[in-house]
Amino acid sequence: MINQIITDLFKTNAVRVAPADQPFWYTSGKLGPFYINTHFLLHDEEIAGEVLKLIEKSIAENRLTAPKEIFSVLYGLYHVSPSYRNVIDCIVAEARKYKFDIISGGERRDFIFSMVPAYILGKAHLTIYKDMTAVYSTSNYHETVNASDVVLKGKTALHIADLITEASSYERAWIPVLKIQELKITDTVAVVDRHQGGEEVLKKLGVSMSTLVGIDGGLFKEALDQNIIDQAQYDLVMSFLADPDKYMSDFIAAHPTFIDEQIALGGKNKERAELARSKGFC
Repeated sequence: MINQIITDLFKTNAVRVAPADQPFWYTSGKLGPFYINTHFLLHDEEIAGEVLKLIEKSIAENRLTAPKEIFSVLYGLYHVSPSYRNVIDCIVAEARKYKFDIISGGERRDFIFSMVPAYILGKAHLTIYKDMTAVYSTSNYHETVNASDVVLKGKTALHIADLITEASSYERAWIPVLKIQELKITDTVAVVDRHQGGEEVLKKLGVSMSTLVGIDGGLFKEALDQNIIDQAQYDLVMSFLADPDKYMSDFIAAHPTFIDEQIALGGKNKERAELARSKGFC
């Protein structure tokens, strides 16, 4: 059975696999054969970029009314973008398995996947900002107030996220904010799990994690079976998943001039290549 979420991840370039000789730079200064931008599920890279700019602009202008403005745009896209509608409907179906009173989402990309489900499920939404302030919105977004002005003690939150890597945002901000509001959290739903230790971190925090897809061999095998990627790309990804550090060292060994060429390009390529060199990755 075809997993439409996987199809959409590749169709919208939310997951992009690189050619064998052109790996992607990650912010850590390491190289990898694929890149993930879950928010591209909104429709495509262009629309996703415009929505992120809108989110940033709305927050900068008025944090209190920002949730209403952001939701309005997202709900409009829900009705016209098949990929976005599908992922939201899947999140809603997953969320129905849990008992909760309010849905929370963290700045910025979580909002894309938490706000519309809250409306569909008739739940209030807690918009959590990076500075650990929050805004409470009624289920129809007609009323938005500072979370500190609402009594939420004893209620249960379901946090919905775009991507879970090491769950550092949960540990640093999202869960502490929920505790400040005296909200309980026992479960979280995310679109993608990168399988990089996030589930274990959340478990220690008393939170159970559920995701729609995982960045693992199964995802890329289905992409191969659907002819979305070819055998060479699949083999490249599998070697990376087996040992990311060996993948990078093998690539550098096979392309000894790569780092110098990247530095010569300037910009982010130069920054990442110099970071890789300074950290001893190459």
